[in-house]
Amino acid sequence: MSYTADHKQKFTDLNHHLAHQDQLRRKANGGNSILFSYPPADEMLYIRQAREVYGETTEFIDISRLLVQFIDEDDWSSFAEYYNDFANTPYLVFKSDDETPDLFDLIIDAIKETSSRGKIPFLIRSGCLYGTGIENVNIMEHRDVMSLKQPLVIFYPSTITGENLQFLNFKPASQYRCVLVN
Repeated sequence: MSYTADHKQKFTDLNHHLAHQDQLRRKANGGNSILFSYPPADEMLYIRQAREVYGETTEFIDISRLLVQFIDEDDWSSFAEYYNDFANTPYLVFKSDDETPDLFDLIIDAIKETSSRGKIPFLIRSGCLYGTGIENVNIMEHRDVMSLKQPLVIFYPSTITGENLQFLNFKPASQYRCVLVN
């Protein structure tokens, strides 16, 4: 389906879920997230439309900017060396259990900060998570995300093949702890 025909229904569905937040946790297996799926090639069209429609009540958290911020916290050469040391386990670079802030921590902090200002967090450019070991379900199941007053909306470049959600059209993804808008 083309963007023009498809986007109206998706935004109508998103409006419905945002207006009926009381039902969200039940439909999302206790979660507090909405996964807004769209074809990866149309990402900028959907983000542009969302900015027009939701600009006042939301805040857009751009993962690509957080990724650059994370890399810049040391510098490129230090990051490259660190990343090469963990080439076989990149998730340890971007999402670890130690106290050193990583990309996952930056994402969760940005979501919490947005919510604390009474805005609905819209996570965009989530395709940047590919290869980091950070999965959508890691974010959706985080205790702080599950306890937000407003739901988290994740803009998710993906398709449905059969009954399977495919992140970036090829990587299986979880629909658990969320309501899917497709």
